[in-house]
Amino acid sequence: METLAHLAVGFEHALTLQNLGFCFIGVLVGTMVGVLPGLGPVPTIAMLLPVTFGVPPTSALIMLAGIYYGAQYGGSTTAILLNLPGEASSVVTAIDGHQLARQGKAGLALFTAAIGSFFAGTMATFLIAAFAPALAEFALRFGPAEYFSLMVLGLAASVALAHGSVLKAIAMVVLGLLLGTVGQDIYTGTPRFNFGLEQLVDGFNFVAIAMGVFGIGEVVRNLENERTRSAVASRVRDLIPSRDEVKAIVAPILRGTALGSMLGILPGGGAILGSFAAYSVERRIAKDPQRFGKGAIEGVAAPESANNAGAQTSFIPMLTLGIPSNAVMALMVGALLINGIVPGPNLMTERPELFWGVIASMWIGNLMLVILNLPLISIWVKFMAIPYRVLYPGVVAVCCIGVFSLGSSSFDVYVMAAFGVLGYVLVKLDCEPAPFLLGFVIGRLLEEHLRRAMLLSRGDPSVFVDIYDHPISAVLIVVSAAALILVCWPAIGKRREEAFRE
Repeated sequence: METLAHLAVGFEHALTLQNLGFCFIGVLVGTMVGVLPGLGPVPTIAMLLPVTFGVPPTSALIMLAGIYYGAQYGGSTTAILLNLPGEASSVVTAIDGHQLARQGKAGLALFTAAIGSFFAGTMATFLIAAFAPALAEFALRFGPAEYFSLMVLGLAASVALAHGSVLKAIAMVVLGLLLGTVGQDIYTGTPRFNFGLEQLVDGFNFVAIAMGVFGIGEVVRNLENERTRSAVASRVRDLIPSRDEVKAIVAPILRGTALGSMLGILPGGGAILGSFAAYSVERRIAKDPQRFGKGAIEGVAAPESANNAGAQTSFIPMLTLGIPSNAVMALMVGALLINGIVPGPNLMTERPELFWGVIASMWIGNLMLVILNLPLISIWVKFMAIPYRVLYPGVVAVCCIGVFSLGSSSFDVYVMAAFGVLGYVLVKLDCEPAPFLLGFVIGRLLEEHLRRAMLLSRGDPSVFVDIYDHPISAVLIVVSAAALILVCWPAIGKRREEAFRE
């Protein structure tokens, strides 16, 4: 009953005309950036961060959240019709979805993706409402040592779940942590690491870094890899599935929703991990695994449900613990901090209209997406024909205007340009920018809790692994160490084997 009362408060705020408008803008923009390969929610949210400065925090977060889970919907459209995933989480959908489109069943695939995403989003919304309060209440027991260890676990998980080299992922986290220390000392106010530049007394502008790495960097990378786009069908028909087809998709949708909801909570997990895991499960339990890759409808239903559920449950650690589980959540934290709001366990009691309003808006946004996506499919097909070289000048202009408008500082524009170059270089070196951004966002909070814990323990570092006074902190540190060891062990074993052969 208490959960229903909280949801009633959320719907009261989410159903205001202003918040409905921002929710609609968010899901519409999210669908558009999901449809257009190369944009995606991260650079889009980074570009729109300056807009949130003059918008009520609840409306801003509702809009940004709509962009995130709306992009999951839009990405499936390009994956099915063009075999060109608009989102990384839609890569798996393209395997069987595009084959269905080539067989004249594009309508069935798109309907399955839309219904699976809507059901998963609805279930994920209720899961957030049910479990977030308990998690927030548990988090109130955390002290500085526990918060420090929790953030270490978040960074360790982002390294463990990063693609490619583990060493590069660790380097990205460390680089982000180092840049996060630039500015004034959090206790003494003494300028540090600013190289004598007055513009860096308050540290690097988070918006400038985010827009540079994910906005300008993505523009340059996509201009280099412009690909020809050709839809397999200009008209999509037969959207309503038969009774047998409904029976075939119900169980995969349920399994994908459950799996995506669980994996979305993990730091570094989110929509991508959920979609890959759901596809693997369906193929493993199928009576005829050979159908997968040739147009199996289960290969669309499960990953699409999982990626939408994972996208929404990733809000749980961000809202309740203040720990971003992926790059998008790091941007959400930045949007809250811009408005003077610190996410964490106190957010539910201090700003209930924001906490529950965002949760309620997710169900409304998912309903809007179902209504929007199916009728607009033919428009999205034409929209995808726009060459990226025509779009990029507008993207760059929005980035520059947005960064300059925050503080009327041309220095921030130069910072954005510099980090745009850095973002492009990182991609060329196969270094993921997401761990870097997570490290930068968490850096100052990590330092604050570290120093506070050390002050309270009078300089005794064993406070973090004290199983008697701080058992939660000790468990989190052990889990973090175990995660890093497990992810590094294969590389260590391979080097030992090569050395032994020599």
